[in-house]
Amino acid sequence: MTRLHGSDAGPLRQRVLEAVTTHETSFFRDVHPFDLFRTTLVPRLLDERSGSKRINIWCGASSTGQEPYSIAFILNECGLQLGGWTVDFTATDLSEEVLARARSGVFTQLEVNRGLPAPMLIKHFDKVGLDWQVKAELRKTINFRKVNLMDRWPAMSDLDVVFMRNVLIYFDVAAKKRVFDRLARIMRPGGYLFLGSVESTHSLSDQFQPIQVGKAVCYQRIS
Repeated sequence: MTRLHGSDAGPLRQRVLEAVTTHETSFFRDVHPFDLFRTTLVPRLLDERSGSKRINIWCGASSTGQEPYSIAFILNECGLQLGGWTVDFTATDLSEEVLARARSGVFTQLEVNRGLPAPMLIKHFDKVGLDWQVKAELRKTINFRKVNLMDRWPAMSDLDVVFMRNVLIYFDVAAKKRVFDRLARIMRPGGYLFLGSVESTHSLSDQFQPIQVGKAVCYQRIS
């Protein structure tokens, strides 16, 4: 343990983080949050942001990329790029290893079989040997960056949508409160926060209110 706290322990600490961090993910994981995003929130944002034609999104636990690419596929299907909209889309993770995979956009046959509709596979991927790669024009729409949620965050403001799913379950109560407080400061009033199915802002923050549509729940930044 002493070696982890030495002045030259940075690379060792990074290897330990890589080893203990869970990277379980899949395309359109849990389905319902993405249905809510597609059918309710994107149309609402198109109306609310029609003046600026700009939407700011942060995926705070990108893992190997399935979640941010799922979001990108929805945005593409909604035709935002064709309509002259600007989407500032940042996806972050604390693991350099998974970020490298996410940037490459390369997935195995088993990975694309987990949750990805066949029409999206055909439309948004190229076959590369035995694997599949997200098309270059879609990979370019996401800015993948290394961020530890307990450290300094990149400069972001007026976020319309934040996906922070299945990561806060690993934090203690005090850390969760700090994250929600920081999110409230950088999110636009009325912005939308997605958490994992067993996560909630209840008793942790009074700056978000739950919105439920069918089986899906998200949290809106109180104005």
